[in-house]
Amino acid sequence: MTEQQQPVVVVGHVPNPRGQAALAHGLRESRQRGARLVVVNASRGDSLVDEDYLQGEALTRLHEELTGSGVTFEVRQPVHGRDVAEELSAVVEETSAELLVIGLRRRSAVGKLLMGSAAQRILLEVECPVLAVKSPPREG
Repeated sequence: MTEQQQPVVVVGHVPNPRGQAALAHGLRESRQRGARLVVVNASRGDSLVDEDYLQGEALTRLHEELTGSGVTFEVRQPVHGRDVAEELSAVVEETSAELLVIGLRRRSAVGKLLMGSAAQRILLEVECPVLAVKSPPREG
């Protein structure tokens, strides 16, 4: 099977518990589907002050984790000034992904009403199925 014929799973990744949950589920789905994993870690433009943009040791750890997974992968870090919903939608379309995995933040009652504009836009706009996962509850 060539790379273009191989199914693709896209994961929206940020360096926090919800990003790790999305990555873990994306890896599992990639293994089950025999799919290539495309991890997207985007910044709107100023990656030096964007806490969600992987750099240095954090980026190295991600590459090591993915290399050790045995899954064919690619890490993309677009900096086009677009928001995360636009970036993920563009990657899903370009790769003809069969699944997008995103992490959801736990929210207050008001937050639940609003859900989050990026997550809502992703769910409504992306053409492939979306798996939305939450990080495990904090142990206290």
